[in-house]
Amino acid sequence: MHKIRTFNQIAVRGLDRFARDSYEVGSEISGPHGILLRSHKLQVDELSASVRAVARAGAGYNNVPVEACTDRGIVVFNTPGANANSVKELVLAALLIASRDLVGGIEFVNSLAGMDDEAELNALVEAEKKRFKGHELYGKSLGVVGLGAIGSLVARAALDLGMDVYGFDPAISVDAAWRLPSEVQRMENLPSLFARSDYVTLHVPLIEETRGLINEESLRSFRRGSVLLNFARQPIVDSAALERALDDGHVSHYVADFPVPGLTGHPGVRLTPHLGASTEEAEENCAVMAANQLIDFLETGNINNSVNFPVVTLEVNEGYRLAVTNRNVPGMLGQMTSVLAERRINVIDMLNKSRGEVAYNLIDLAEKPGQELIEYIRAIESVINVREFENGS
Repeated sequence: MHKIRTFNQIAVRGLDRFARDSYEVGSEISGPHGILLRSHKLQVDELSASVRAVARAGAGYNNVPVEACTDRGIVVFNTPGANANSVKELVLAALLIASRDLVGGIEFVNSLAGMDDEAELNALVEAEKKRFKGHELYGKSLGVVGLGAIGSLVARAALDLGMDVYGFDPAISVDAAWRLPSEVQRMENLPSLFARSDYVTLHVPLIEETRGLINEESLRSFRRGSVLLNFARQPIVDSAALERALDDGHVSHYVADFPVPGLTGHPGVRLTPHLGASTEEAEENCAVMAANQLIDFLETGNINNSVNFPVVTLEVNEGYRLAVTNRNVPGMLGQMTSVLAERRINVIDMLNKSRGEVAYNLIDLAEKPGQELIEYIRAIESVINVREFENGS
């Protein structure tokens, strides 16, 4: 019986993926094999010795202690793309909010709630509507920083709106490149993208290289009066530098999903309360994807969409499977296969991959490995953990 501990409210569709005769799922589970969470700030002391994997139902994973998990051989999953459409639609709303003063117009009309004379109301509305005059998006330019699952969808939608789209992503994957419309003009550097864009939207992960990406220096490359959208992560933007750019008009508007002191209430700022993935569809998609990844890993050892382990998927064969995690040092695979050869255990298939400081091995065997063999492999220096599967179960 696999045990899954949940944090936060997980969509029922995701929880229903766990077969009740094989999984025990709940928020009070002790000794869990897997953890499923959304925004909960996972603490290291919540990683009991039994935990094999953590699945974050969302693309970001800065609430998970990834380094500590890697040291313990715990696989961390996220769900890239599962909430992409939800975020894309919010970015489109942000583009419209930044170009047409919809918020101001709505607030103005709401302020007229006490007026009973329809003719007077209509006359006042007609007289004041010029205060909320805006701009069309058609023919304007959008710079998309990050061309992954969300960025590529935003780029396609902006093209459909008649915008000129520029993109920058030095680490774009082959899959992402295939998804990207050919009309998107790839830029070689960020200053060039900023200089050509009426609107700039951010869709990069929060890593050390992107923290403070939008700062005093980079903002100088922006067109005067341009608009910045941030539906990625708050620390990607230096709030103090942005506030100065807003105050002097170099940036006309900032629309983001991350309220921060100093920007909240600024006349050029529109902030939403972390609504990027707040749709029923996105929450369900993320929960289902996270659950499926946990199930596949716990039942077969296969790894997809991990943020700290390599992608390792091996079709399940007849017989038995070992999953071995080790430090990424020379000679490890040779030591393991030598142990098997000495015991004349036939290897049906195997796959070995590494990522950073960790390596992961799936080894399919023709016969059941005894506990003595498993302990022998586990005792090899730099081996972190060993798991056994029978027929992939």
